[in-house]
Order: sequence, then structure tokens, then C-alpha cells
Amino acid sequence: MTKKARLIYNPVSGHEQMPKNVADILDVLEQAGYEASAYRTTPEKQSAQKEATRAAKAGFDLIVAAGGDGTINEVVNGIAFLEQRPKMAIIPAGTTNDYARALRIPRDSISGATKVILNDKTRKMDIGEATFGEDRQYFVNIAACGSLTELTYDVPSEVKSALGYTAYLIKGAEMLPHLTENELRLTYDAGVYEGKLSMLLLGMTNSIGGFEQIMPDAELSDGLFQLIIVKPSEPVKLLKLMALAMNGKHVDDPDIIYTKTRSLKIELVGKSLGQKLPVNLDGEIGDYCPVTFKNLQQRIEFFVGE
Repeated sequence: MTKKARLIYNPVSGHEQMPKNVADILDVLEQAGYEASAYRTTPEKQSAQKEATRAAKAGFDLIVAAGGDGTINEVVNGIAFLEQRPKMAIIPAGTTNDYARALRIPRDSISGATKVILNDKTRKMDIGEATFGEDRQYFVNIAACGSLTELTYDVPSEVKSALGYTAYLIKGAEMLPHLTENELRLTYDAGVYEGKLSMLLLGMTNSIGGFEQIMPDAELSDGLFQLIIVKPSEPVKLLKLMALAMNGKHVDDPDIIYTKTRSLKIELVGKSLGQKLPVNLDGEIGDYCPVTFKNLQQRIEFFVGE
């Protein structure tokens, strides 16, 4: 029986380069032995997610997500909850492309990223599950909350490219006068942390905001999250921590808890009770605390680079 592949692409990603590459992508998929077709996402909410679910239920063997980290996240959310899941391939066309970096997919060439499929090298990857009450959402790279969280995402990509981690220090210095401290109870494999914190990061890979040293011990399919808890600190110390984090030298700092865990429960306590603390999933707000996370080990099989 001929294998079927569905390309789900965001037409506005990568300076609107995707539409002109669709025919070439489909040709490569045909070379790889797939009967291939394409779906162009629309402005409708969860367009990519709904199409991914439909394609999976229709029996497609492979879904190719072409676009930025948001498109990849939507496709993952469209299939992660299913019992029978197709393989996935990604063609990065966004600004940060953290997940492509982690999978060693070429990020500067749509053609190069597509041809990874021809190598037929795959790996079953962990997927994060976040439960907000009755609602479940999924992520592939990072979950985050706390007042410093926006630092990871608010630095424009062109500034990141020009200034590297210096851009984060500049943004951090700008934010420090306005920081608030959240009071939380965190329950994870190694114990419980209860008190104030500046930021929490729950990572699946070692690539966050274009940097690869923030979670230096990250594995992609071991069933474990990397958990970083940043305790409250003086503003000058926070700037120092940020600088250390960009080079992977922060994990032994006394104001940092760095551990691995299969699950995490976040609850508001004390003065934070009743507040709306957003939880960021792969760069977008998922919902608000409380939330419970679970690592779904080796949930989806991805094509990976050399």
C-alpha cells in the first residue's frame, strides 16, 4: 500500500516563502515514496491543528509541518492525543526555529530541511502535556511562567541576531523595575518548592530563544523535563544570572534550582491566590495556573537531521 503524506504549511511564514516552495516539497515527498498533498493554513483559529487531526484520522502516514514554532506546535496538538499517530517532519520557516535547531534540521534552507526526509532517519520524541482543569494542551520545546518569562520571547529576532545574549541583558535591565514575584507551590519528582520565584522554565530540549546552554543536560527522548526555578534575587544578581545562563554556567548558582522531573504541578499560594498567572507553551500563552505537566515519553516519531 502506498504511504500518504500531508504537507501543512503556513503561507505567511518565512517572509511568505512557503507557497513558492510547495511543488518542490511535494516532489521530494514523492521521491521518498509518499503519495503527497498539501494544505494551506487559514487565519481561522487552530487551522493547522484541525487539519492535522483530520489527516491523522484519515490514515496519513506522515504530516510535514512547514512554518514557525507556532505551526509546529499546532500540528503536534492535532495528533498528540490520538492513539494512532503519524510520523512528523518539520520545515522551519519562522524566526527562532528552536525545535528545528534541537532536531538538527537545516534552518536556512527550505530545500535542505525537506531533503532530511530522504535520509529516512527518525527518532521518537518526548511531548509535554499541560492540563488546565479539563483542558489539555501539548508542547514540544518549553513551558514557562513567572514575571521574567516574557524575556525569553519579547526580544525581537533581528535584535537577537545582531546582539546575541547582550540583547537579553538589555531587555532584562529594562524589565527589572517592573518585576513582580509570584508565590507558588511546585511539586516535582525531587520534592516540593513553596515560596516566591522570578521565573520557571520546563524544557524538553536544549534550545530556548535561540540559545543552547540554558538547559545543558537536556535529552530528547528520556521521558524527563528539565526544570529551572529562578528564586527571587536582587536586580543586579538577576542580571548576572541572565548572563551566566546564556553560557550554561548558571545551574550551580544558589538562586537556581535545576533538576529533572517526569511531572510538575504548579499551584498559586499565599498572596498570589486569585491572581491570573499565564503559562507560556512554546512561545504562546496556553492558559493560566494552576496547571499539571506530564512528560509523554517518545510520543511522536520525527524525522531528524544528521
